[in-house]
Amino acid sequence: MSKGYWIVRVSVTNPEGYPAYLQAAKPAFEKYGAHFVVRGGQYECMEGTARERNVVVEFADLATAHACYQSPEYQAAKAVRQRHAEADFVIIEGA
Repeated sequence: MSKGYWIVRVSVTNPEGYPAYLQAAKPAFEKYGAHFVVRGGQYECMEGTARERNVVVEFADLATAHACYQSPEYQAAKAVRQRHAEADFVIIEGA
């Protein structure tokens, strides 16, 4: 079974408030076994447009990636994130 991934590109609009999102999302990440493959870090945009923060989160499978996103825990965290950042968010099946 292929792994599932979140690919998230984020522009933080309120750096002071953004840590509240990370704290709010932690229970969902723990519950669904999220593994951060990429979390920020140095990058170079080779084509297209970029956001300042890039994140790749690995899950056991695609269903778990969707379940985490749709969970009450993550939906509460998402509401916090949306107050402090703009994001492009994709859930994708691994190769």
